[in-house]
Amino acid sequence: MRFSYTAAALAALTGQAAAHARVYALWSDGAEIQVDGKSGLESFIRSPPNNNPVKDITSKDIVCNADPSAKTGFAPVEAGKSVVFEWYHNTRGDDIIDGSHKGPLNTYIAEYTEGDGTGAIWTKIAEEKYANGKWPVDTLIANKGKSGEVTIPASLKPGKYLLRHEIIALHESDTTYDTNSARGAQFYPSCVQIEVSGSGSDVPPENFDFQTGYKYTDSGIHFNLYNDDASSYKAPGPEVWTGGAGSGSGSGSTPATSAAPAATSKAAATSAAAAPTTLATQVSSAAPATSAPAATSAPAATPSKAPSAGCKRRRAARKARRSAH
Repeated sequence: MRFSYTAAALAALTGQAAAHARVYALWSDGAEIQVDGKSGLESFIRSPPNNNPVKDITSKDIVCNADPSAKTGFAPVEAGKSVVFEWYHNTRGDDIIDGSHKGPLNTYIAEYTEGDGTGAIWTKIAEEKYANGKWPVDTLIANKGKSGEVTIPASLKPGKYLLRHEIIALHESDTTYDTNSARGAQFYPSCVQIEVSGSGSDVPPENFDFQTGYKYTDSGIHFNLYNDDASSYKAPGPEVWTGGAGSGSGSGSTPATSAAPAATSKAAATSAAAAPTTLATQVSSAAPATSAPAATSAPAATPSKAPSAGCKRRRAARKARRSAH
């Protein structure tokens, strides 16, 4: 699908006053997560001082936005459960983000650090892109600022982590910031501190560095929203990690349930059905599906071979000779 450049450009100009957004809250199981009665914004979301976009992908701000100071709280999240990010403009109930700012949503995870999140420590766990004639930002606006569901990998080792959730607005990405600093793709990253519970043992690969991994030549960063085919859009960054050593999916779609063991297939199917948008959110269990293989758990016994008629005659002859003596 292609958009009208004139209409979109006018929308961008008239919507500048309500254009930008940042994460306000984190939800799970249909309820907003709070810590000691405090909202995520007060407790565990490293919220930037304003809602301005980041356009310089070599800047440290591309990771957790401006002033990514550590917070004191951690949102409790169970491995295998889904979370939803709630965005806002200035206050809850605002228009979230201007409709001209179409683009994808991506989610990454890293082991917790009090630092600014720079370095090769990140792993992508979900990406939401153009589907069914809509961009994720369209759905975000329709859902009053709530993202699609992102499932924390079921096999993830318990502990403290950072989630990095971002909008990439593509309304000016027909050129790049390094070529024209007045334009270029707009990034809205936010980092959220979580503490994961569960019995998994998988540790994310954690090998992506935003400052060197995002490139202006990436087709997901240099993309003409008005002339390019939206269905061909490929999000920047690494493949989605779906749990387990070295596993991943380049499509960002929910992996087939056959990849998950029977013990977790029901939970995976439930969370997949609940997701309002297409995300790479389901994961394999830490235990491979071969934990109880039908083919090897009870091997069939090899039947004994029946003696031949020749063998019977030879034994009878030997018996007769012994009797004669």
